Amino acid sequence: MNKTRQTALPISLSLVLSLATAGIAHAHASLETDSAQSEKSFKAVLQVPHGCDGKATTEVQMKLPEGFVFAKPQPKPGWQLEIIKGDYQKTYDNHGEKVSSGPVEIRWKGGNLPDEFYDTFVVKGKISGFDKETVLAFPTVQLCGTDGKVVWDEVAAEGKSAHDLKSPAPTVTVTLAAGGDEHAGHGGKTAADGPVKLGDLEISGGAAKAMLPGAKVGGGFLTIKNGGDADDRLVAVESPVAGRVEIHEMAMENDVMKMRKLDDGVAIPAGETVELKAGGLHLMFMQVSKPFAEGETVPVTLVFEKAGKVDATLAVGTAAGGAAATGAHKHH
Repeated sequence: MNKTRQTALPISLSLVLSLATAGIAHAHASLETDSAQSEKSFKAVLQVPHGCDGKATTEVQMKLPEGFVFAKPQPKPGWQLEIIKGDYQKTYDNHGEKVSSGPVEIRWKGGNLPDEFYDTFVVKGKISGFDKETVLAFPTVQLCGTDGKVVWDEVAAEGKSAHDLKSPAPTVTVTLAAGGDEHAGHGGKTAADGPVKLGDLEISGGAAKAMLPGAKVGGGFLTIKNGGDADDRLVAVESPVAGRVEIHEMAMENDVMKMRKLDDGVAIPAGETVELKAGGLHLMFMQVSKPFAEGETVPVTLVFEKAGKVDATLAVGTAAGGAAATGAHKHH
């Protein structure tokens, strides 16, 4: 691999470092975001929670994996930046230009991050060239003076858990941009699969609103058509991305619009179509682990009184309104 080096001058110390205590950080060096979409820009935010056996970190080295391209590091006050360039294994398209080399390692040097502090190191780039869900590793080394060193470079074998590793490399799971399901355990169905039947029921139009950063409650919508001659009822909804999912109704009471939880679910009468939409019946995702972002998908399991269970995928649209697509498949 051909390598060239570019060294930037130290950044002004007039900017203030944003530091938090090590007590709220992970024990391992890790990335702040654990999933990213292919063919989208991605900001790799490396979290460094401690030094080397009590010694202050003075250099951080991050190797960039194949498929994380056109990388640009964010300068840090008090640290020198070194960008090591090399050849990519493949050629990537950068706004019409074919690019086959670029940054392959970023080093922040000459700084001083005491062991009792936590800080982040940021590189922005693009995730590109993937045809299946892939775990990307960003092997990282912390140097502390001339004799201290901590290495985060272990990658779990396929099917194994990173929790079993002593020095796991920071990783991000790449999902496909074409609405790939982030939760493969839900049958890999995506928002592009279209309406799917469950007995006499047809589920379509699944959508969710993008959420603001830090938000814990999200809204979801879908349409259920009962083409049979027997009534049914949506009695519960579950999702791995929320602590619980509730069915809510917006209704006028004494000229005041109020929202109430429907503990008994929603009736799906024979021959009728029930639409869960903004301003009426809708799903509320409570205790959401990561705010829904536009372009992602949200997996749900719908539980019907008679028809049983079916998995569906809600496509996340803008904060103002959801996208209209869903995929579903029966539980076996």
